[in-house]
Amino acid sequence: MTYVITQPCIDTQDQSCVDVCPVDCIHFDEGSDRMLYIDPDECIDCGACEPACPVSAIFAEDDVPDDQQAFKEINALWYQDKDAARAKVPA
Repeated sequence: MTYVITQPCIDTQDQSCVDVCPVDCIHFDEGSDRMLYIDPDECIDCGACEPACPVSAIFAEDDVPDDQQAFKEINALWYQDKDAARAKVPA
């Protein structure tokens, strides 16, 4: 299991989660991305990011709300094809 960043992060991009991540698995490209992304291959499932998020955008993979399920794919896709992931982020 990994953690997933969801819709509340869009256009917020608070980096509190980055500051507490012990393995540096949360990324974004400033000026290009509208949200942050968690690398599912690097995430160690420690959960430190979840309470650090001021907009409650981070969930354990199994706890992602039904209406936010697409963000599982979006987070993972960003690490393979950033442009494709960006295109899937809702307007």
